Amino acid sequence: MDLQRKLDKTGWAKEGLIGLLFPRRCPVCGEIVVPKGDLICPGCVKKLSFVKGPVCMRCGKELIQRDGEYCYDCMRHRRSFEQGAALLNYNEAAAASMAQIKYKNKREYLDFYSREMACRLGKKLARMGADAFVPVPVHPSRRRTRGFDQAAELADRLSARTGIPVLKGALVRSKKTAPQKALTPEQRLKNLEQAFSVIGEKLWRGMDTVVLVDDIYTTGSTIEACSRALKRAGIKTVYFVSICIGGDR
Repeated sequence: MDLQRKLDKTGWAKEGLIGLLFPRRCPVCGEIVVPKGDLICPGCVKKLSFVKGPVCMRCGKELIQRDGEYCYDCMRHRRSFEQGAALLNYNEAAAASMAQIKYKNKREYLDFYSREMACRLGKKLARMGADAFVPVPVHPSRRRTRGFDQAAELADRLSARTGIPVLKGALVRSKKTAPQKALTPEQRLKNLEQAFSVIGEKLWRGMDTVVLVDDIYTTGSTIEACSRALKRAGIKTVYFVSICIGGDR
């Protein structure tokens, strides 16, 4: 089934009507979207860098070396996930937008990003043949501080557009880790060891393939840690999708 067919004329019309009744804020500039009825300012779309080929065959990063097959990180590190895909390169505009979502509760921005992910990554998602989306969990303390889980919110929106169900609460973050920004890839993965665990074995019965959902993929440490936890629980194949992805070196 072509997942892009989910974005039919009825869906677009409904989305446009909601936009007229409740004016949208642009996920890039933060102003009311003009023209009304859309999810982003036409000029602001140009500030986002959509991932284009050639990309790493493992994680989906744009490659610096156009004749290569894998990015620098995937050549150096073993991956437990099968493959990944992302919508945007993590540039300045995308970074500011992601920060607004996570720290300023601008979760409505996820409507635009989920729409674009379903449109642009729909065929890849279909080929993955996932039994479920699994959002990368945040620690309960961070969820309480933010009031929501951005990956779970994104997964819900992707599910509504693709028909792939979301499996929540089965993959949990049981350990609050130190900030990752200043760490090397090796330190990041060590920092995340044992941070994720799987509960509720009955929920996983009959599932062979899942797609992890997150907002940002940088070195791959978080997705790798989650993939290892899922495979220990018996999942055979793990993919991932994210809004943003870091650059190759």
